[in-house]
Amino acid sequence: MTLSRILTLGAIAFLAGCATADRVKALEEKVASLEEKVETVAKSGGKAAPKDEKAEKAAAALYEEIGKAVRSGDTAGAKAKLGEMKKKYSSTTAYRRARKIEKELEVIGKPAPGSLDVEKWYTGESKIDFASDSPTLLVFWEIWCPHCRREVPKMQATWDKYKGKIQMVGLTKITRSATEEKVTEFIAENKVTYPTAKENGDLSKHFNVSGIPAAAVVKGGKIIWRGHPGRLSDDMIDGWL
Repeated sequence: MTLSRILTLGAIAFLAGCATADRVKALEEKVASLEEKVETVAKSGGKAAPKDEKAEKAAAALYEEIGKAVRSGDTAGAKAKLGEMKKKYSSTTAYRRARKIEKELEVIGKPAPGSLDVEKWYTGESKIDFASDSPTLLVFWEIWCPHCRREVPKMQATWDKYKGKIQMVGLTKITRSATEEKVTEFIAENKVTYPTAKENGDLSKHFNVSGIPAAAVVKGGKIIWRGHPGRLSDDMIDGWL
């Protein structure tokens, strides 16, 4: 047994006092898996396996097709191509890039939350009904995120154009350097009038939001779209009305 193995198992034993048996077992399995990977790398001289250029090229082509399908609203087509990529080229760089799109597509068709559970409203307090036949646009953002800040004017324009036809809410968790005061100041300075609220993270989890800005559209109690708000167009919204 190696010294690192002894030390690692010692740490696991120490943690066992405050962890469940299942947790300890899971940690031991992770240690075994990591050791196996280290041994594999050592046997190869510490060098990574060479890329399969043919597979990389094919996967890159599929990635482009997936992007086109997503932009055109062809969710079924995008999912099918992602499934093909995962089956044939899961070890490629293109597939790793496609994982974000995969997470977005996973929630399409999923039931929406029973209600919009928020901690505080900053502007336009609204009773959002996810079961409504009117589309509901949710935008996830943070005050410290420059990409989010750039999307705000567009979201405001969307609200100005479709107010009364769609439901809409901007959602922040107030993370990192953000404060409620900064959010309030930003809303005032940018004349944001669409409903904006603070959430506790449950909504982000439900909609598979791991990066921001992010947006989702709900209609009839189901999630019908997920992606970057910059990919949202008036044509898409008109199609949902």
